[in-house]
Amino acid sequence: MDMREIERYKRLPFDHAGLRASRESVEGFIDAVNGAFSDDELRLFKNGNGAELWLRQICMDDFDARLKALSSNGKAFTAMAGRLADHVKGVRSYGLNGKKRLYVGYNRERKVKGRLQKEALRGKHYYANDHGFSAENVEVPHSAKDRIVCADSETALRELPDNCIDAVFTSPPYNFGLDYKNDDGDAADWSAYFEKLFAVFNECIRVLKYGGRMIVNVQPLYSDYIPSHHIISKHLMDQKLIWKGEILWEKNNYNAKYTAWGSWKSPASPYLKYTWEFLEIFCKGDLKKEGRKDDADITGDEFKRWVLGKWSIAPERRMKEYGHPAMFPEELARRALLLFTFKGDTILDPFNGSGTTCAVAKQTGRHFIGIDISKDYCRAAAKRVKQSSS
Repeated sequence: MDMREIERYKRLPFDHAGLRASRESVEGFIDAVNGAFSDDELRLFKNGNGAELWLRQICMDDFDARLKALSSNGKAFTAMAGRLADHVKGVRSYGLNGKKRLYVGYNRERKVKGRLQKEALRGKHYYANDHGFSAENVEVPHSAKDRIVCADSETALRELPDNCIDAVFTSPPYNFGLDYKNDDGDAADWSAYFEKLFAVFNECIRVLKYGGRMIVNVQPLYSDYIPSHHIISKHLMDQKLIWKGEILWEKNNYNAKYTAWGSWKSPASPYLKYTWEFLEIFCKGDLKKEGRKDDADITGDEFKRWVLGKWSIAPERRMKEYGHPAMFPEELARRALLLFTFKGDTILDPFNGSGTTCAVAKQTGRHFIGIDISKDYCRAAAKRVKQSSS
């Protein structure tokens, strides 16, 4: 049997030890099972002193009846039939094909014939194809690298040239009314909030390199029914960035499920609660980012786990240590930087806060620029970065 044929089956050891069956009984049972089921259902094979079960698909409606029919051959067959039934029913991973349980290939992605041609016909990221961005990148001035800048971000970013930043990773103030330092309490009129936010983001887009990434961590304000992640994403798409994807940051904050009931036990206005935030990921001009293969520092195992769009990471617990009310954890930034940037890249955070992005950039061998209007946060960020090891 060739490898392609073998791959059609889920292979499991069939343990008949302890059943006190003779070798002749085991071999007879294997022959009887293979006669009762087709090659497209299951096979039993002798394997040294044991046996191996090969599963493909089974209709459970008559599975027990077919095994029961084998029990007329004696107690040994009855015991082995029971053990086989336990083996098959113990497999919990399967798909459904009509009435049959399908054990192999049920979770395989369906291939799309002529995928590239169909993408061209539909218009891949059609909303950004007329972007007009220059593909000529420059390096960020050396004097601007690895700095914490205390200033208004919109103003400070005007000092940087076009197309010089490799990636933006940031979490802007959410406008929840948290007690940030050196601001008006994080509770502005929504129109004013988004106007200022988008002015900063437009400068971020300008300084971002062609092929660079912009990653925004955001949580909507559900009590105001403001889907910030959608509003921000629409703006970035309107500015001709390409939407690369969305990651759910699962915080496992299950207490949140029980803090707001809305219209209790009524469809009138139930209030939905969430245990996650979002990372919205965009690219400027091209989905592919240029970089040296030797500067990719993500491991194979990390890559396989992190390309799944749901990251389970505990929230930051050191808010008091840094005097900041809304920090994201270093692990969130670390995964984003390793997955979407190269060593030696320059990372910008225009809402730097306590400096998480800059600290992680330094730890992972990347350059950083962190901007924040609060002198207190800038001092905390500078101290934190100084204490971070690269």
